[in-house]
Amino acid sequence: MASDIRTSELKDPIDVAEYLFRRLHEVGVRGVHGVPGDYNLVALDYIPKAGLNWVGNVNELNAGYAADGYARVKGISAVVTTFGVGELSLLNAIAGGYSEFVPIVHIVGTPSTLLQKDGMLLHHTLGNGNFEVFSEMSKNISCAMAKLNDPHEATTLIDNAIRECWLQSRPVYITLPTDMVQKKVEGERLKKPIDLSYPPNETEKEDYVVDVVLKYLHQAKNPIILVDACAQRHRVLEEVHELIEKSNLPTFVAPMGKGAVNETLPNYGGVYAGDGSNEGVRERVESSDLILSIGAIKSDFNTAGFTYRISQLSTIDFHSNYIRVKYSEYPGIRMQGVLTKVVAKMGKLNVQPGPRASNEIAHEDQKMSNKEVISHGWLWPRVGQWLQPNDIVITETGTANFGIWETKFPKGVLALSQVLWGSIGYSVGACQGAALAAKETGNRRTVLFVGDGSFELTAQEVSTMIRQGLKPIIFLINNSGYTIERYIHGFEAAYNDISEWNYTNLIPTFGGTPENSKTYQVKTKQDAENLFNDKEFAAAGKLQFVEMFMPKEDAPKALKLTAEASAKNNAKV
Repeated sequence: MASDIRTSELKDPIDVAEYLFRRLHEVGVRGVHGVPGDYNLVALDYIPKAGLNWVGNVNELNAGYAADGYARVKGISAVVTTFGVGELSLLNAIAGGYSEFVPIVHIVGTPSTLLQKDGMLLHHTLGNGNFEVFSEMSKNISCAMAKLNDPHEATTLIDNAIRECWLQSRPVYITLPTDMVQKKVEGERLKKPIDLSYPPNETEKEDYVVDVVLKYLHQAKNPIILVDACAQRHRVLEEVHELIEKSNLPTFVAPMGKGAVNETLPNYGGVYAGDGSNEGVRERVESSDLILSIGAIKSDFNTAGFTYRISQLSTIDFHSNYIRVKYSEYPGIRMQGVLTKVVAKMGKLNVQPGPRASNEIAHEDQKMSNKEVISHGWLWPRVGQWLQPNDIVITETGTANFGIWETKFPKGVLALSQVLWGSIGYSVGACQGAALAAKETGNRRTVLFVGDGSFELTAQEVSTMIRQGLKPIIFLINNSGYTIERYIHGFEAAYNDISEWNYTNLIPTFGGTPENSKTYQVKTKQDAENLFNDKEFAAAGKLQFVEMFMPKEDAPKALKLTAEASAKNNAKV
């Protein structure tokens, strides 16, 4: 067991827990998610001392989803669990954060170092004296581990974990034993902020890559730009927008990159996802002789079932740790520096115009009789007409994730989804975290679209939203079950059915009152149209829950195509 640091040796003694939470405050965290447990209770006392607020979630999985949503809005988040039972309940959400490059600091309260050393038979253990088994489970879904077992190392480990979380944009894992919480460490270190700057590229190598990129860019007859999720996750949107605006090249986004680009720009063309692309987009992208692909994640759902038809010979890939020009790869070169220099040196380019995205509703979906049911073809363009600049839009895995491809956003809209990890129920927790972050940063409207099946997994988190005074607008799509699974396999199978809930009755059950919440039911296009035109509804002055009825058999075109491709991939032998 490590020896204590003598207080006389410290210029500014501070407890380990306070040091940790003050560092989190420094990098922008204000709300800490999690669930209390006996191994973290004393540590939680330090949260208000550091200027932070304890959120308190219904369960650890929801807390993880909420921390994910919070981080996507604020840039980083923190979640606290207890040893064993708590941390394992969180792992699905942390794995999603790792998969999708979301920076979450996971803090686990653990038994004291002395009890661990003695192999005591404690609760929340496997009963075999192994106190490392749970941290080993987290190892492969964390970009850094910090076990605060020694006060001499604690501050260095904390600073390094937070820095790696920020720079790699992935979760980190920190253990805080009960006997370490109040150990004294050097508070003088807090006067120097953690260095969150990215190391610069080697100048000679970077300049060479820039010249190679410019050579092919100037040769190209009809280049385009394709932006994906890692442009957001690795914080290059400023450089990306400078490239888009100064080059005037036709610009498109992949589904996971939705919201990364200002969709009101005249050269924005829509979503490219192979066969699931917006109108006219697939033809324009796939006929290009050079694609500047920024932050691509070419997963199955992000490509409508691997239906991309882009040759690597026509592609330059920009990533956080390498650049690939056609088939030549340049490791260790970050895209920020390269993009900045490309914009500065590119001059005049060959620009062939592309399609223009719009929220125009297709003619066949425009009927508005009193009995006309709400269709996906009508809903998603209409949502685009209703959204406001700077809204935060969360979409659940399923119909909403695919439907939002047909929505052209106003300027500044931030889109949250989980296209790669795809854990159903994610969006409800993420909505709580995003709405809290929005409240902390100026009360941006937070809008959630979630299916009935997904909602039933994590519905309790609405109670946290009410308790925290959050005011999201929640659209629950009631289409009688797991629609995306129906289209993959078993359309009428019982396993794709769900229990029929009285959804609007849940709001008062979760603590909603007429003063802090309001519920609606919309069953026709006219009902929905009236709601979209309601100024009080649009003002989002309280939590609003809309149960929107849609036909079981209806789904966005892109979902049908992707589900069909997924079924074929699943059947391969």
